[in-house]
Amino acid sequence: MDVSTGIVLAAGEGTRLRPLTHNRPKTMLPAADRPILEHVLDVLVECGLDRICLVVGYQRQRVQEHFGDDYRDVPITYVHQEKQLGSGHALQQAADAVEGAVLVLNGDRVIDEQIVADVLSDFDGTPTLAALEHPAPTEYGAVRVEDNELVDIVEKPEEDTFSLINAGIYAFPASIFDAIDRTPRRSGELPLPDVIGTLLEEGEVRAVKTDGLWVDATYPWDLLYLMRELLARGRVGEPNQNGNVWVADSARVHPDATLQGPVVIGPDTEIAASAVIGPNVAVGRNATIGANVTLRNTLLDTDCRIEPGATVLDCVAGQSVSIGAGTVVPGGPGDVRVGDTVFEDQGLGAVLADRATVGSSISFDAGTLVGAATRIHDGVHVSGTVDNDVEVVR
Repeated sequence: MDVSTGIVLAAGEGTRLRPLTHNRPKTMLPAADRPILEHVLDVLVECGLDRICLVVGYQRQRVQEHFGDDYRDVPITYVHQEKQLGSGHALQQAADAVEGAVLVLNGDRVIDEQIVADVLSDFDGTPTLAALEHPAPTEYGAVRVEDNELVDIVEKPEEDTFSLINAGIYAFPASIFDAIDRTPRRSGELPLPDVIGTLLEEGEVRAVKTDGLWVDATYPWDLLYLMRELLARGRVGEPNQNGNVWVADSARVHPDATLQGPVVIGPDTEIAASAVIGPNVAVGRNATIGANVTLRNTLLDTDCRIEPGATVLDCVAGQSVSIGAGTVVPGGPGDVRVGDTVFEDQGLGAVLADRATVGSSISFDAGTLVGAATRIHDGVHVSGTVDNDVEVVR
C-alpha cells in the first residue's frame, strides 16, 4: 500500500536537555550543523513522501518560522498539540489534517533513511513498526518479534530480557485514528505504544527488523555523541574541502588556522590565525573564532563568539553564546545533574545555553550547566548548575 504522507511528532520540550530547551524545542537543537528536525525531514523527502504534517507544541513558533510552508518543495501542514498529553494524543491532533495511510515518526531522533524505507516497503495496510537491535532496550520501549509479527511491546521494561526496541517509526492505515479513540488514557495521557497495544489485542501488528543510525539525544552529552556520528558519516550540509573537513563557501578560515577533521564550519563564520579546530567539532552559521582558540569535541550553534586564547573541550554551546579571552572549558568526564539525578563521569565539559555570556579568564568544572541569558563576569570559577537569566560575579 502506498504511503504519501508523513506525520512527524515534534511537540515536546525535551526537559532532560535543559537549559538548552529553555527557548526552543528539542527538535530544533543542533545535530552537527543543522537542527535535528531537518535531518528527520530529509529522510521523509528522500523516501519519496510528498506531504508532511508536523505536530508542534512547545515553542512551536521556532519550528514554523524555520521551515515555513514547505521543506525541499514538499508542502508542510502544521497542527497544534496544546497540552503535552502523550505521543498518541499528539498523533490524534492530525486526524483532520491527513487522509489515507500515514507514516508516523518522532521529530527528535536522527535516523537512517533505510529504516523508514524498510517500514514503507513492508507495509501492506497492516499496522507496521520498526524493530531495532539496541544495547540498552530497558531505556526505551522494548518489543518481541516472531516471524515479522509483533508479539509483545513493553514500555521501558524492568527486566533486561529484550534485545529489540520499538524504534518509534510506524506505518498505519487511516483507521489508526479510530484505534486511538478506543484506547484508554492513563492519568489523562495517551502514549502511542498504548495504541499499539490496542491494535495488538484486536489483531495483527507487523514488525520489521531493521538497522542503521538511530540516535535519541536524551541528555546534553548525547548531542556530542550525535555530532560525532553524523561527522563520521559525512551527514552535513556544507561542501567537502578535504577528506573529513567540510567548510561553507562563505566561511573565512585564516591560512594559519588548523582544521583537524572531522569538522564542519558553517556559513559566514570567521576563524582567525593559529586557531586549532577539531577533531569532532561543528561550528554553526555566523560564528567568530578568535586567534589561538582551541576547540575539540565541541558543538557551537549559530552566532557564537569565541575570543582569543580560549580553550573549549567537550562543550555544547547554544545560539549567540559568547566566551571570553583565555577562558578554559577543560572537558570531561564530569558529574552532571539533570533534575534530581546525578549522572557520573559523563564526557561533558560544559553546556552553555542560548545567549549565555562568559567573560575572560574563566574556568569551569567538568559537567557544568550554564542557563540561558546568563552573564558570568571575568575571573569566575564555575561549577554545577547556573540558572537562567542570572549574573555571576567574583
